[in-house]
Amino acid sequence: MPVILEKDLPQGRASFEQWKEAARREQNPHTANPRLPRQVKAMAVRFSLHLLEQKAPGPGVEVRVAPWGAVKILDGPASDPHNLTPPDVIELDPDVWLRLATGITTWSEEKHAGRITAVGERDDLSSLLPLY
Repeated sequence: MPVILEKDLPQGRASFEQWKEAARREQNPHTANPRLPRQVKAMAVRFSLHLLEQKAPGPGVEVRVAPWGAVKILDGPASDPHNLTPPDVIELDPDVWLRLATGITTWSEEKHAGRITAVGERDDLSSLLPLY
């Protein structure tokens, strides 16, 4: 199942841009958590995960941004057929993910601050971020 439906891509792009602009207006963009409607943030996350999936397709790493989506990216071993979880998993909060996806913060900044949970050999997405 796709993280976002094709028909929702324009709304997702608009939500992503809206989140980015709101975050940049915050007093400290490096800890940005804009007060936007839940649906705007959800669509921004889904759209950005779609962009990541398009940029680095593959079954090797699962990127989870709960509660709004997860995608599998990068080459590597596929999921174990019994538990469907790949050997590499990265989990992020929505605002952390969106700061990274928009280029407001860097992977090393967020990792150093302890806001990224990553398990496996491929636990660094810095070469893929920001998304555009």
